[in-house]
Order: sequence, then C-alpha cells, then structure tokens
Amino acid sequence: MPDRRPEVRLGEYESAELGPDQLTARDLDRLNALQARGCLTLITARAGWRLKAEATVGVLALDRVRLLIEPKFAIPGEQLMTWLAYALHTPVPTAARRWSTAPDGYADLVAAALLEECEKLLREGLRRDYVRHQSLEPVLRGRLDVAAQATRRFGQLDQLHVRTFDREADIWDNRVLGTALKAALGLTTDSRLARSLHGVADAFPDSGTPATALRALERTQYTRLNARYRPAHTWARLLLRGGGVSDLLTDHGTTAGGLLLAMPALWEAVVRRLATDAATPHGGRPVPSNGGTGITVRGDLGSTSTFRPDLLLNLPHPGMDHHTLLPIDAKYKRYDRHGVSAGDIHQLLTYSAGYTPAEAPSAVIVHPQPGGYARRTLRIGSPQRGLGVIHVLGIDTHAPPERASAWMRTAYNAAQQPPCRPAR
Repeated sequence: MPDRRPEVRLGEYESAELGPDQLTARDLDRLNALQARGCLTLITARAGWRLKAEATVGVLALDRVRLLIEPKFAIPGEQLMTWLAYALHTPVPTAARRWSTAPDGYADLVAAALLEECEKLLREGLRRDYVRHQSLEPVLRGRLDVAAQATRRFGQLDQLHVRTFDREADIWDNRVLGTALKAALGLTTDSRLARSLHGVADAFPDSGTPATALRALERTQYTRLNARYRPAHTWARLLLRGGGVSDLLTDHGTTAGGLLLAMPALWEAVVRRLATDAATPHGGRPVPSNGGTGITVRGDLGSTSTFRPDLLLNLPHPGMDHHTLLPIDAKYKRYDRHGVSAGDIHQLLTYSAGYTPAEAPSAVIVHPQPGGYARRTLRIGSPQRGLGVIHVLGIDTHAPPERASAWMRTAYNAAQQPPCRPAR
C-alpha cells in the first residue's frame, strides 16, 4: 500500500520547521546519522525542530512524516532523471518526466524506471538457468545421491534421494529485482504505480532481504546472456541502497528508510562521463590518478595523504605526436554567481603542478550553470613567475547531457597549451 503519512516539502539548502510531536526517538537517531554524513542539519528550535537540507534530494520516510527534498540549485526537476541516467550509463526511462508530476518526486520516478525495465524483461521473457535441487522422489530422476540414500534410507528403494538440474527463473538475476520491486512499494505514494509494482513483483522471485540482494548484485558478472538485465539492476541497486550506486554515488540513505541522492556525488559522476565522452573522439582517454600516478604527501604526522582529481585525462596535443595530462575537478558550487574560492584554487594549482608541464601548468573546474554555458580563465601568478592557469567551465544543466558533451569538446582546445614535455 502507498504511504499516506503527512508530507513536509522543502528544497535543497532550504529549511523546514517540525513540531515536537512529529519526530520520534528513532527518527532523531536517523536524522543525526544523516547529519553526521553531511546530508542535512537538525537543530533544536523554540517550537520543536528546524531541519535544513544540504546538497541532498529525495524522500525520507520517517515514522510520522515523510520529508520530500526537491532539487533546486543546479539540475532542475524535469532534468534530474535524464542526468542521473546519463551518469549511470543506462537508458533514459520514460519515467524521466517533470519532478512535480510525481507526488513523491524522485522516489516515484526511480520506482517507475525500475518498473519500466522489469516490464520489458517480462515481455521478452525472464532469463532461466539450471538450478540444482536435492529432493526425495518415488522414481529415479536426475542423479541418485548414493551417500544420502545409504545413510538416510538404509537401502530402502521406495523413495530415492536424487539430484536434479532444472531450468528455472528462480535465479539471482531475477531475485534481486523481486526484492527491489517490493522495496519500491514502501516508497511510492501513487496508488496506480503501487498497483503496477505489486502486479509485476509477483512475477519475480524474491531474494529475501535487501542486504542479500545487494551482495548478489555486487557479485553479478554481465555476459551476453544477462546483459539486458543491466539497466534494471542499476535502478534496483539505486533503490536497495537508498539512493547510492556502488562505486558511483555515495550511499546516504541506508539508515534512513528512504531514497536520498547526494547531488555532489551525482555531479562528479556526470562530469567524469561528460569529460570522457568529449575527449574520446579526439583520442583522449582517462587515466588513473592513484597508485603510481597519484600525488602523495609523506613525512607528516599520521599516514600518507593523497591528492586525487575527479578525472585525469590523457589528451593528444594538437599537431604533435605526444600527449599531455589534464586534471579535471567537479565542483557542485555556484561558480556562476561568485568567484572561485581560495581553497579550490590551491587544490587545482596542486593538480596542475603535479600532472601538467612546468612551463604550462593548467587544470579545469567544471560546475553546473543552469540556463547556459560559460567559460572563463583564471591566471594565477606571483611577481616572479606565473603559477598556473585554471579553466572554469559552466555546464548548462537545462540542456540534454549529449549537448553538454559536444560543447565540452570545443572547450578542450582552450585548455591545451603550446608544445610541452610528453606525459609518461
């Protein structure tokens, strides 16, 4: 059944007042855990509690109320699912409609995306594989379990312990989807969507707990036999982890009983794909920024620390036979309205000093800029010499991601410098 608890609606970076009777002791534990992870801020107010959302959107199902945090800053509601699907390398679902069309916003849209992929799998036919069973049969079927027959039946042949292998749909590829569909039922407020989810969930086997399903997803290897399951598994993982995706987005919702998405982590994933897609046609490729290619700090108290840009690209130099490295960092900040902070300038200068040639140090900041593209160049220098160049790129989040990738291809030319030493 869809959830009918009272709804409290606010946008990211906005605040809402909650009465003292709206939060239980368990709710306070959940909110404090999310506050420790930087998702929100909860402070005591004269009339109860004041809750301030940070760079997190989604639904938070508490005991007595449901918090709905809408995207306000960078990616508008009508584009959130499009950019999320782009970051996840999955097809854009028809559920990628305006945020406001779904009473529960993001949670309903993700549930609808999962439903769409599961319905597609049902139309095509669920994958079946051989499943091993041990059973007691009146006739020989499969292979006789000699050890079990001798120790349990003591030579009697009226019933036989047999081992069989039958092709069934009760395999992990399908079980995780059954678990995710049932989890989605607890998040949606739309009665029609809830009915559809319930109907489709009955066609899938259930793996039991979300933790069991997540462990199975982490072990899943995709081949030509189950490649068509990848989009459905992507949305299932998002739901089961409460808003995070393994190795992509940070999981902030597992203790909250909701579906929360960390927008800075989403933006980092978007920028990594945008920059890679823009560089690939020119022969560029991402390279690791850890291990032997990492920037490390040694000799201080404690363990060795590391500086890692969000993306490090190996780009061919125009007209030359060698490549140069270009560090790129994603910043989920309003750099369309104010200047780049001193901390971010120091960080990017470290990247440029560590990865780019000494005679032409450069780095790139990519930030969201709703409604248009922008490019500006920061030149940092001292009385003795130039210290580096930082290219600040604003990406139009009102446009489709593919258009933004095409615009970034033109921005790479400005970020590349005259001939310099080849990158290793």
